[in-house]
Amino acid sequence: MSNATSSATSSATSSATSNAKQFDVVVIGAGPGGYIAAIRAAQLGFSVACVDEWANAQGGPAPGGTCTNVGCIPSKALLQSSEHFEHAGHGFAEHGIDVAGLTLNLGQMLKRKDGVVKQNNDGILYLFKKNKIAFFHGRGAFAGAAEGGYTIGVAGAKPDTLKAKHVVIATGSNARELAGAPFDEKLILSNAGALAIGAVPKRLGVIGAGVIGLEMGSVWRRLGAEVTVLEGLPVFLGAVDEQIAKEAHKLFVKQGLAIKLGCKIGAIKAGAADVTVDYVDADGAAQQAVFDKLIISIGRVPNTTGLGADTVGLKLDERGFVAVDDDCKTSLPNVWAVGDVVRGPMLAHKAEEEGVAVAERIAGQHGHTNFNTIPWVIYTSPEIAWVGQTEQQLKAAGVAYKAGTFPFLANGRARALGDTSGMVKFLADATSDEILGVHIVGPMASELISEAVVAMEFRASSEDIARICHAHPSLSEATKEAALAVDKRALNF
Repeated sequence: MSNATSSATSSATSSATSNAKQFDVVVIGAGPGGYIAAIRAAQLGFSVACVDEWANAQGGPAPGGTCTNVGCIPSKALLQSSEHFEHAGHGFAEHGIDVAGLTLNLGQMLKRKDGVVKQNNDGILYLFKKNKIAFFHGRGAFAGAAEGGYTIGVAGAKPDTLKAKHVVIATGSNARELAGAPFDEKLILSNAGALAIGAVPKRLGVIGAGVIGLEMGSVWRRLGAEVTVLEGLPVFLGAVDEQIAKEAHKLFVKQGLAIKLGCKIGAIKAGAADVTVDYVDADGAAQQAVFDKLIISIGRVPNTTGLGADTVGLKLDERGFVAVDDDCKTSLPNVWAVGDVVRGPMLAHKAEEEGVAVAERIAGQHGHTNFNTIPWVIYTSPEIAWVGQTEQQLKAAGVAYKAGTFPFLANGRARALGDTSGMVKFLADATSDEILGVHIVGPMASELISEAVVAMEFRASSEDIARICHAHPSLSEATKEAALAVDKRALNF
């Protein structure tokens, strides 16, 4: 590069930096980690900007990330709608409610789902305005280092340049593609395509029996699809407590989900109107299945492409995640990263907690995220929720423990609801009785697990829960009874 060219480049960079809009904190990404980090930083008195490129069907801003747009929120909307449909077709008669001529209006169901998403998008935009956060609609990326901070370029309909002392990366994750089977969102679907199928497929294939696969498989099974789930692992839900996973597997199969474990996926060929999947089953036999639609849910990868990491020397690990320490600090001073784009579970609520913690650390406070008490939930019916360690983990670590279980079959509220499937399970230290893990499969497990999270945060014992008065009749009584069962003194079973 000639001196003249170098001088011109330096001058252009200097000009862009001098014209940049100044902020204390710039957050790249407005998913759960990003928008919460922005709000908390604004509450702490910082001038804050948030950059996000998600767009709605009209091209307008749609903050909320994967969670709000094609993940947590729309999937729960469809799960609720499809559960209503199934209850109307198969459960209402038991309650003395006869439904004649039941039909499915899938278009209205999808419209409602989209409406729920928009309400959440608009809610986040309102929160930005309320907290005086500047929102920029476009793709944010590092443009370079600047005196006292960094410049962030915003690419989009209205390009801009921002400058901040602190930058929080919250760019989330993308669905992982299977080699040889790229998403076309017509026949081969990611989570996004699975939420927007225009007509109920007769034959639906799902590769991956994880959270997304089971939830989406459940939605379309309830609406009339024949659903086959192909899972590579030899066990069902290997991260879940084994006893709970076995109970869930039994219930899902009874509902009509065909779950095939230990499958080795081979060639996937998309035709004009269907998809053919070759695989080897658990017995080593070659199999072939033809589906009208195929959902691939084999995990997610960090969204760091186009972030401009090389521009500023930001370190990524071998898998493409932003490398951070325990405090979410990156390799660069005053650059932080949270959520799916860093190590740890890819959960919206984990991202939110990290977002709050980082904002507080920027302010010199002592933000904290306890990975040991992050709850996990699968929003199927029955729901599956857990926190802490599983029985197999405790065995592998050589930890002496006690276990107590209580079935919803013996719970009065569950009987009244008409859903007595599943159980609550407590695991406690054999000596101190401290709660080490709580695992639930059954109705409203996602709500019940919070009591266990609170208890574990305060290092409570199973006896503490057993001694607390729970309302009667309530599903939470099953939690109390499982705690009592740790000491073999359950009262109703």
